[in-house]
Amino acid sequence: MEELINYSVHDFTDLSSLMQELSGNIVFTRESLERMLADPNSHLYVIREEGRIVACASLCIFHQPFSTDATIESVVVSSKMRGKGLGRKLMEHLLEEAARMTVDCIHLTSNPKREAANALYQKMGFERKETNCYMKKLG
Repeated sequence: MEELINYSVHDFTDLSSLMQELSGNIVFTRESLERMLADPNSHLYVIREEGRIVACASLCIFHQPFSTDATIESVVVSSKMRGKGLGRKLMEHLLEEAARMTVDCIHLTSNPKREAANALYQKMGFERKETNCYMKKLG
């Protein structure tokens, strides 16, 4: 497990493939990756197998007037590597890092179609929150 600070051409290719497995609607660019890596409140963790990135997840910290919270985003394990416990390993690492950063609460969303991922989150103590989720694209 490592936090990605710099990336190679192969890393970008691997991450691009993972993002497409997460959702075919994702537009993943070098610029978006570089913005994330430059942000001190965004942390991208990866797992490598034989030097190639096969799983990733991000932990994004944000401060509210009453707490320090985080969101877990873009959790994806290569379809070729699923069933080996890498998702759990990623999640455990994210929880440890959030605790180290004194985060009060962690939020995450997951597509209901991702049944294995949703089951893992619930096994790890995440509770389903009844709320409306809104989004507005700018630009």
